[in-house]
Amino acid sequence: MNILDFSIVALYLGALLVMGFMLREQTNKSDYFLGGKSLDWKPLALSVMATQLSAISFISAPAFVGLREGGGMQWLSYELGVPLAMILILATILPKLYKSGIVSIYDYLEMRFGRSTRVLISVVFQFSRAFATGIMIYAVSLILQGTMGIEAWQAIVLTGVITVLYSLQGGMKAVVYGDAIQMIIIVLGTIACIGFGLYHLGGVDTFIANVDSSRLEAIKFDSFGFSGDGFGFLPMIFGGVVLYASYYGCDQTQAQRALSAKDPKNLRYMILANGVVRFPITILYCVSGLIVGTLAMSNPEFLAKIPADNPDWMMPIFILDYLPHGLIGLLVVAILSAAMSSLSSAINSLSAVSIEDYSRISNKELDQPSYLKLAKYLGLAWGAITLVLSLFAGDIAPTIIEAINKVGSLFYGPILAVFLVAVLSKRSAALHANIGLISGVLINLLVSVFAPDVFWFWWNFIGFVSAAVIIYVTSRLIPREVNEVTKVQNAETVSNSILTGKDIVMLLSMFIVMILICLAIPSIFS
Repeated sequence: MNILDFSIVALYLGALLVMGFMLREQTNKSDYFLGGKSLDWKPLALSVMATQLSAISFISAPAFVGLREGGGMQWLSYELGVPLAMILILATILPKLYKSGIVSIYDYLEMRFGRSTRVLISVVFQFSRAFATGIMIYAVSLILQGTMGIEAWQAIVLTGVITVLYSLQGGMKAVVYGDAIQMIIIVLGTIACIGFGLYHLGGVDTFIANVDSSRLEAIKFDSFGFSGDGFGFLPMIFGGVVLYASYYGCDQTQAQRALSAKDPKNLRYMILANGVVRFPITILYCVSGLIVGTLAMSNPEFLAKIPADNPDWMMPIFILDYLPHGLIGLLVVAILSAAMSSLSSAINSLSAVSIEDYSRISNKELDQPSYLKLAKYLGLAWGAITLVLSLFAGDIAPTIIEAINKVGSLFYGPILAVFLVAVLSKRSAALHANIGLISGVLINLLVSVFAPDVFWFWWNFIGFVSAAVIIYVTSRLIPREVNEVTKVQNAETVSNSILTGKDIVMLLSMFIVMILICLAIPSIFS
């Protein structure tokens, strides 16, 4: 990197700080955590996608597709469950959460079941999100260490301090608008990598002639995920629907964006956009990986610079060696953007959940200035915790990304079952929900230990079905108490779906188009 590249990075970081300062005026918790419920669906959709398609995706997805052993375009199968999951949450969970007027989605569980259920899920969210975000920041710090020539701890501090400052100042509006800008930069950076990769390869024809055909298979219909295999069609569909429905509808980081929409129509458009636009962006990642991976395999000097045990270095090395100055700075900004998007979202959401938990458990009604002051202190604390985790992640980082995904899949299914029961069932109470939640997680743990050949994507579906069945059975065997009947009545369990027939047609059509594109990829690139 030269002075031009560093100037671009400095200008970008300065602009984020200015934006946070400009959006610093908040008068109540709705302003700070929900942007005053005034946000349009377009920046909200970009914000959600920026958090989902993180720095790990920007770096690891191309490496998986283009270079990693056993990789390839099957990365796309992770996306197949998204449109179906969007149908589920638009018809059930999100309309109810939005209508409830809450800041923390776990407030609804306390309204519906009681404090015990809220605490169980809230604690899992807070510590798992801080841990996962810390590991992600560490992984990005290694990439920035290689591209910017700074120490890993300096990269962590640079990323963390800037993100904490602008997100604490500007609240949810700073997070959403910052994420929207970052998503645009990430997409433009990926397109630039595709263009320059083709240029250095010698054009499209040369790429098609040299691409590894074994990496073009995107869907495996003959893999069922029960014999030590993965990425099969069925586990990616059934497990994927549960995973994405739980993540978009039952995870504060994502659901808080839905609660920030200015009306149900904008909420609906935000979810529809994610159901339709995510896949084309993921295709860009994957195609860039195919192109750059083909370039690496055909260029011994390039390949020699990539550590044999860490193909994630493929994209940073390509950026430094094959892109012009100025564009290198922009791509480093893209990496920073992706990391900051995940971190800012985590800080804001963790702060929201923590202060709402504190208010409920302590039974203290804080005035708005005190509430906002405490919210910012908690955000600062969570930012510090996340960055400390990043600094001490070195010994476990090489395998922790997969571990985090597996840990998430232990919980996603049971958590989704609890939220769906809360929204749709009038019979179930706190004891039933808690037994179902704990049982679903324990069953997943037993599967992971005693049936290790079962692909971990199945855990999402197994946990969901197990928890739902156990909640149903216990609700008929164990009667509710009188005060729990009142909770059900107050929570108004009948969901007001905002899903339309056109939405269903659009999302199902997208699902079919995704499958057809995946099936066509081998012929397109050969």
